Amino acid sequence: MVSKYAIFCSVIELGSFTKTAKQLNYSQSAVSQTIKNLEEEIGTRLLTRGNEGIKLTKDGQTLYPYFQQIVQGEKQLTKKINELQGLDKAEIRIGIFTSASRNFILPFIKAFKANYPSVNFVLKQGEYTSIYQWLETGQVDLGFTHMDYVGQLQSQILYQDSLYAVLPSKHPLAQQFEISLADLAQTELILLDEGDHSLTRTAFAKENIVPTFTYEIYDDYTILEMIRQGLGVSLLYENFLDGLSLEDLAVRQISENPFRTVVLAWKNWQTLPLAAQQFAKNISSTIHD
Repeated sequence: MVSKYAIFCSVIELGSFTKTAKQLNYSQSAVSQTIKNLEEEIGTRLLTRGNEGIKLTKDGQTLYPYFQQIVQGEKQLTKKINELQGLDKAEIRIGIFTSASRNFILPFIKAFKANYPSVNFVLKQGEYTSIYQWLETGQVDLGFTHMDYVGQLQSQILYQDSLYAVLPSKHPLAQQFEISLADLAQTELILLDEGDHSLTRTAFAKENIVPTFTYEIYDDYTILEMIRQGLGVSLLYENFLDGLSLEDLAVRQISENPFRTVVLAWKNWQTLPLAAQQFAKNISSTIHD
């Protein structure tokens, strides 16, 4: 957790609420509210915002050096506590699937490394079954998985992730705004391998549809290339597709809207390494801010 003094000093150093929010992985409104609360607590205006940017008020200029001293003291205290508690040179092992490693976890790792630069991360790519086994056997500390398949593991809900139909842009179904599972069952399907628990298979079974999967592939990027080559169509997750260059492909909503609830899971909080506990807390506090 970043202190109000550190946030204030960061705003002054970077000259921007937006840059501070991005650097700290906070929302801009959270940064603004922190500054407002600090001013109310002290009882004076500390900075102004205008056409020339952010400027310290007279009172702000007086207090800023003291805030800097507090922040420096906080850093030294954190460093000493980390050394005492074992965060220094710790390793956090995480089981994760492609979309989460590409579009979710990286900002959290960056922010964590800014506070704990000597902590190392090990990311093991896998699907639900493998990740569950890794958590059970202690091969990883934390795991990203589907809420329906956590079993006896402890977990924290992160976000929902819908499946979308992905097909060549010239495919006949690409003319439709929305595609049904029944439509997709009539095509050459490429199944994303999710281990023993496949949301795609479950979605078809729920509608009493029996499709034929021509291919079953673990890697999302390989599936995209196969679609480009005209080898079939597939159902891929929104969080994976977000931000990719897909000009030559068509991405369509599925009328039944199959989705998964992604959670962060661990075996036992009491025996979870301190660094992994702190990383999980950071994620939880940010997404529930």
